[in-house]
Amino acid sequence: MAAQEPLTIPGEPKLSGRIREAANRDALGHAAILSGRGDLPAAARFMAAAFQCRGADKPCGSCPDCRKVGKGIHPDVTVVEDPDHKNIAVDVLRGVASSASVLPNEGRRKVYIFPDANVLDGKAQNVLLKVIEDGPSHAAFIFCAENSAVLLPTIRSRTAEWKLSPAAAAGADSRAVQMCEILCGGRAEDLAAFCAELENSKISREELKLLLSDARDLLASGLAACYGAAGEGLAARLAERAGRRRLSAWAEVLGRYIRQCSYNVGAGHLTGALAVELAE
Repeated sequence: MAAQEPLTIPGEPKLSGRIREAANRDALGHAAILSGRGDLPAAARFMAAAFQCRGADKPCGSCPDCRKVGKGIHPDVTVVEDPDHKNIAVDVLRGVASSASVLPNEGRRKVYIFPDANVLDGKAQNVLLKVIEDGPSHAAFIFCAENSAVLLPTIRSRTAEWKLSPAAAAGADSRAVQMCEILCGGRAEDLAAFCAELENSKISREELKLLLSDARDLLASGLAACYGAAGEGLAARLAERAGRRRLSAWAEVLGRYIRQCSYNVGAGHLTGALAVELAE
C-alpha cells in the first residue's frame, strides 16, 4: 500500500511544513494570525488540526481529532461568526472569553477561529485582548486576515503571524512592480513623480485598490525573503535594500490606503497623500 501523502494547505507546502515543525515542537503558541490572499479557511483548518492532533507528525490528518476538524465537527474548534450583525458583537466575544476558561470536551485545546478579522472592530478586539494575554493554556486563537494591519497593534504584538504566499510578480499590475522598484531606489522625488502620474491618469478608486493590493503582496514577498523564504528578483532586492522594518511600514501604509479606496474619497487625493506617507 502506498504511503499516505502528508496533510498540507493547498498550494502552501512551505507554510505547511513550518506550521507542522512548530506543532511537533509544541511551539505554535496560543494565538496566531494567518495573513495573505491565499486559502485562509484551509490554512485555519490545518492549524486547528495541528493544535488538536495526537499523532506523531502533527497534523497527521488521520487521527480522530484531525478528521473531526477536517469535517468541521470537532466540539473544541469554534468558528466565531455573528451573521446577525455587520461586525461581531461585543457580547459574542465576551461569550468566547467565558467559554475559553472551560476545559476542552475531548481535544487537546479549545481553538477559536476568526475567519474574517475585518469584522472585529477595536472595541471587540479589546474584549479579546485580556484572554489572549492571560487566558488559560488550553485555549488557542486563530485570526484570518488578508492584511494583519486590521488587527490592533496590541493584538499583533501578542500573536505569531504566518503569511500565505503572496502573488507572484509576473501576475501583478506592472505599475505595482514599478512602485516597488521605486521604493527600492529610495528616491522620494521618483515616488512623487510616480504618484503624480497615477493622479494625472485619472485612475479610478477600484483600479487604485487593485494596484495597491498587488504592490502590498510584492512587499510581502520581500518581507518573506527577509525571514529566510526563497526570494529572487524584486523580492530579493526589496529584502536587501529596504529590510524588515521599512517593508512592514510600507505594507501597513498600503493596507490603510486599500481600505480607504472603499470609501467615497477621490483617487487623486489618495495618490497625493500616499506619496507623502511612503516617503516618510
